[in-house]
Amino acid sequence: MLNPRLLSHPAARPLIYTGLLLFALWRLVPLIRAQEAMNGFDLTGSLVPAGAIEAGGPPRDGIPALDHPSMLPVSRASWLHPDDRVLGVTLGGDSRAYPVRILNWHEVVNDTVHGVPLLITYCPLCGTGMAFAAEVEGRALTFGVSGLLYNSDVLLYDRQTESLWSQVAALAISGAMKGRSLRQIPLEYTSWRDWSSRHPRGLVLDPETGYRRDYSRDPYADYRNREQIYFSVAHRDGRYPVKAPVVGLVLGGRARAWPLAELERVDHWPLRDSLNGVPLRIRYDAGAQSVTITDETGRALPAILAYWFAWVAFHPDSEVFRVSPAPPGSPRDGRAR
Repeated sequence: MLNPRLLSHPAARPLIYTGLLLFALWRLVPLIRAQEAMNGFDLTGSLVPAGAIEAGGPPRDGIPALDHPSMLPVSRASWLHPDDRVLGVTLGGDSRAYPVRILNWHEVVNDTVHGVPLLITYCPLCGTGMAFAAEVEGRALTFGVSGLLYNSDVLLYDRQTESLWSQVAALAISGAMKGRSLRQIPLEYTSWRDWSSRHPRGLVLDPETGYRRDYSRDPYADYRNREQIYFSVAHRDGRYPVKAPVVGLVLGGRARAWPLAELERVDHWPLRDSLNGVPLRIRYDAGAQSVTITDETGRALPAILAYWFAWVAFHPDSEVFRVSPAPPGSPRDGRAR
């Protein structure tokens, strides 16, 4: 123990204060470094384990979102190839396509379609394209890319509160918006040939985005073709290849996946199914690699196309549609298992 007389000596006080300051800084440095590693986001009280949130590599906004995007008529989109993948949204007769070859480099588009603020998102690591209404409890939000991941899926952040949002879960996991959900908007995840033929008067995202990116190059081509993922996930399931495409839907808390490999084996369309008591009609276009799910009235439901690993990471208890064996000459049908 230090001598009290020494502590009270005027000459010792600066040394004591300096020591206390250095001790405080020593305690703070790990916290500062941890927050820097999380791109400056506060994960206190996160709805998912903070240790399961990973830095993807780029800093916050290192993958720049597109705001107020310029759009072109379909007739001027000669730079797109027929098999290019697009996310298509239609609201009130206003149809817009967002090419994946652009979304690979930006992941987020803040747009307004038919007067409705929309958030268009794409996660190349999970193969998930999703659209959301960009209003929560009457408050309009704009979004950016945090540079963080959960279950290998992009974590978005809103610029108004800096809350982190899980794309696939459509949920704010930290910040002032924690616990709020985004309302998902049905979209078409299909080929340019298919979308442009059905929406000849639609608009498509202009490749003149204001950023210098080579949109002719797919930075994830090797990743798509490898049976591996780069980041950790909370749950794995070996029933299908890691990156097998599936279409998934959640209704009333129940989740179901329809693997495209199973839909390839269905003999008659539309396929009739039900989830949580809701009758469904499912249509699969093998050429366009697209699936639409509607209710009995024809209303599109917000299904998502995803890699198998990503779907089961977020929905470990998901039901899975599989084609049932059928007697010779009768159409094959399916059921959830």
